[in-house]
Amino acid sequence: MRRRTVAFGLGILFLTTLHLARAQQPPKIPRIGYLMTRFLDPVRTEPLRQGLRELGYVEGKNIVIEWRSYEGKMDRLPVLAAELVRLKVDVIVTGGSSDIRAAREATSTIPIVMLAGAGDAVASGFVASLARPSGNITGLSTLRPELSGKRLEILKETIPKLSRVAFIASSGNDDFSQEVKEIEMAAGAFGLTVQHLDIKSATDIEIAFQAANKGRAGAVLFRVAGPYAAARRPQIAEFAVKNGLPAIYESAEYVESGGLISYGVSTTDVARRAAVYVAKILKGTKPADLPVEQPTKFEFHVNLKAAKQIGLTIPPNVLARADKVIR
Repeated sequence: MRRRTVAFGLGILFLTTLHLARAQQPPKIPRIGYLMTRFLDPVRTEPLRQGLRELGYVEGKNIVIEWRSYEGKMDRLPVLAAELVRLKVDVIVTGGSSDIRAAREATSTIPIVMLAGAGDAVASGFVASLARPSGNITGLSTLRPELSGKRLEILKETIPKLSRVAFIASSGNDDFSQEVKEIEMAAGAFGLTVQHLDIKSATDIEIAFQAANKGRAGAVLFRVAGPYAAARRPQIAEFAVKNGLPAIYESAEYVESGGLISYGVSTTDVARRAAVYVAKILKGTKPADLPVEQPTKFEFHVNLKAAKQIGLTIPPNVLARADKVIR
């Protein structure tokens, strides 16, 4: 009886010690991987941080964010994606089609949140459908092809006598074919002729602006995504000025860098909404159970300094609708 009592006491002591040891262990801090082509400036990163803070996740306190940018160097993209997988992050937040594809190739188990990702996430093969993603990818998909028609409309309103537009884009984009269809449809409605200029390398961009000038285009719709353009926005804005061409872009960052007009999805709003996806995944929701969202907030920016450089007067009705005017 004495031996049994001692054994029972030792067992209780062991279980109590084990429980106390587990109780004293600090809780696991979630780790988020962030993978982007663009430089990691606060304009890009702060909206996501803010969105997470609003949901109770504070970097350095109860979450860790592994920031990774390949800065347009495509050979670095798969390397950084694999690095995040090795770090065993709980979720990967990433952006463009190339970034999403690299993350998907690196892992089929870690959840991936698209931060304003592919123009058509279904056609790109990232999700089975918007309502039922089915795999490890979810998040936000942009309306890139559809918005091109709206950009043509803005150009026509800005330059009422406009008859010919140069469409500078890369046929390598996943949504290129769909975008061409949207542009041709809108161009027909506005009585515009479209000059297509394909970008296959970074050096093609300046040549394309020169070709648009020689082709007597009255304006440019610039839609080159990814590493070819991300780090060259000031130079691209300068190409437009040198050739005397009004240009419209999808990102407000072009206008901040000297470009004329931008119309596109609000990157700040998208980043905050992406934070909601991250928070739900960290709490246990599977990506397959989170429908892909479309953007709901758009921004229209105008740079009057750029307009003055090419001798263009922006109509008052166009300025009145702008969310931001740089004077």
